[in-house]
Amino acid sequence: MRNSILSGLAILAIAASGGALAQKKYDAGVTDTEIKIGNVMPYSGPASAFAVIGRTEAAYFRMVNEQGGINGRKIDFVSYDDGYSPPKTIEQVRRLIESDRVFLLFNVVGTPGNAAIQKYVNQKKVPHIFISSGSARWNDPAHFPWSMAWWPTFRDEARVYAKYIQQMHPDKTVGILYQNDDLGKDYLSGFHEIFGAEASKRIVVQASYEVTDATVDSQIFQIKAAKPDIFINISTPKFAAQAMRRVGELGWKPIQFVSNVSASVEKVMMQAGPDNARGVITATYMKDPTDPQWKDDPGMDEYRDFVARYFPDPAKDDGTAVFGYGAAMALTRILKQCGDVLTRDNVMKQMTSLNMEIGVYLPGIKIRSSPTNYAPISQFQLMKFDGQRFELFGSVIGSE
Repeated sequence: MRNSILSGLAILAIAASGGALAQKKYDAGVTDTEIKIGNVMPYSGPASAFAVIGRTEAAYFRMVNEQGGINGRKIDFVSYDDGYSPPKTIEQVRRLIESDRVFLLFNVVGTPGNAAIQKYVNQKKVPHIFISSGSARWNDPAHFPWSMAWWPTFRDEARVYAKYIQQMHPDKTVGILYQNDDLGKDYLSGFHEIFGAEASKRIVVQASYEVTDATVDSQIFQIKAAKPDIFINISTPKFAAQAMRRVGELGWKPIQFVSNVSASVEKVMMQAGPDNARGVITATYMKDPTDPQWKDDPGMDEYRDFVARYFPDPAKDDGTAVFGYGAAMALTRILKQCGDVLTRDNVMKQMTSLNMEIGVYLPGIKIRSSPTNYAPISQFQLMKFDGQRFELFGSVIGSE
């Protein structure tokens, strides 16, 4: 009898222990029925071309909710406009954290705005993840363990362009237009790293602009006057299109590169004019919905089904829409992995142990992270604009 009683007590103890381990654990912004996600997006202002990212993500989360949510919880996606103005970014993020009490910040767009909120969100210990900026500052877990990008770093992208130029155009000179902030300076550092001691000879002119400038016409005149063989256009969409259009109007015919942040057919290439943009080279890690090679691709079939049902937007074939879709899909996977332990600590645990591929990304693109590596995407493939769409060439390459 005594042994039976002890056995019974042991079983109860184990059951109680297992129940404790299975208990739900939540932080602010999470309930049994909801996960509140905060976002800030430039729905207006000089970088409003990126607004399609927010619209795509809202549609994706609407799809997730209609399909039952994440482990039974619906996503409340709270997205505000900051006009690509850092003071406004700060205001909106404080509103999200202190008034709306969101669980995490997802995919805030822009280097200047994210830089302005980085210290605040890390002091608050709120996950500041899937940052839409390639600044190297997001890969700093020792000082900012709550901030982590999704966009490949601008430095890594520039290193890929510089390596290509070294191989294919070893004797040609370079002129660079860049945004005068972390975005532009990180790209510059990538070129200087690869060109090394030859950088001062290879780069014959560097001209910067401010996001508050009306045009970049004077910078284009300055760069053309230096007579570089290659023009590197490190700009956000509005200025990238302006620069290409002005280069074309001047009858100048350099080899042209444009940063991935402005590799949008609709918002940049067509705005610049297809003939002006023809031959422009950029780098990508995503599949193009208009590329016939992905006609029967399972990942792109899922994307096409999504846009048909939930996102009948004119920008659905734009690269920025694909980016928003891929980021929302990845966040959904991470939240599912959290199970019922929806704490901010657990979100960062999942974010710093990424090992996945996304169906709308190019074959061979691996998404990896660790507690000491906050740069999950570091591979690219080059592509060239043919007047209607971008055509991939070469193979997937890393930045190192």
